[in-house]
Amino acid sequence: MGTSRVTLGGLLKHLALVEDHYFSVRLFDREPASPFNDIDWESTPNWDWTWAPGDTPETLYALWQSNVDRSRRSIAQALADGGLDLLMAQEWPDGRAPSLRRTSVDLIEEYARHVGHADLIPESIDGVVGEDPPGIHDQ
Repeated sequence: MGTSRVTLGGLLKHLALVEDHYFSVRLFDREPASPFNDIDWESTPNWDWTWAPGDTPETLYALWQSNVDRSRRSIAQALADGGLDLLMAQEWPDGRAPSLRRTSVDLIEEYARHVGHADLIPESIDGVVGEDPPGIHDQ
């Protein structure tokens, strides 16, 4: 397996950013939440992937959870305002705007992809593949 700078903390930070970006910035054209509004994205384009080593697991989880909670409130508001067919406030570069339905599917894909990444991290350390250590279900 090739080397990677991806960490579980980086994945959590990235997913916190994605929650904010999809369901606050793109959906309602709001300013990014803290700490994302303070990042100089030009000089640190991969901040969410690389700036987790100094954070505690509790801090990372709290950041992710607070953004998930904010996303759920935004989705509830969007569902009340127009349902799954409500268009995002921010358009794609071609001028089209995806619906809340499409964006929700995109976020499911985002999580699925990164759960796969999370599986590869311990495998690269201990070589164990699958859900159980060797010998657990051998009988």
